[in-house]
Amino acid sequence: MATFKLEIVTAERMIFSGDVSEIVAWGTEGQMGILPHHVPLMTILRPGDLLIKKGEEEQYMAISGGFLEVGLDKVVILADACERAGEIDIERAEAARRQAEKTLKTSPSKTATAAAEIALRRSLVRLKVARKKPHR
Repeated sequence: MATFKLEIVTAERMIFSGDVSEIVAWGTEGQMGILPHHVPLMTILRPGDLLIKKGEEEQYMAISGGFLEVGLDKVVILADACERAGEIDIERAEAARRQAEKTLKTSPSKTATAAAEIALRRSLVRLKVARKKPHR
């Protein structure tokens, strides 16, 4: 099985470093898959779920945006924020979603509305990823 090196880094810490066989992320043009020997590229990442595969193993992460660079045998994701499915507090994400929806309904400010749209998008991504983790 062919693999490539993946590194996911935020300003606070290294989130992931290891060999993977595929990733699926959300770029500016939509969802994209990266496999070994992919052509080099650099793109902006939109907030979305990130799928990481190694063989049959899959794990999901929530990315709040950033950059993705594909090199010859390495992919680097510089993320604004990134959380593994198991790290997401569902109650907090639900509260953020409700607050963002309330702001969108009640705020006349365009700045507040834009910030609430971003917060809503991020909270929805976090909830989507959190629900993909195995629950005990």
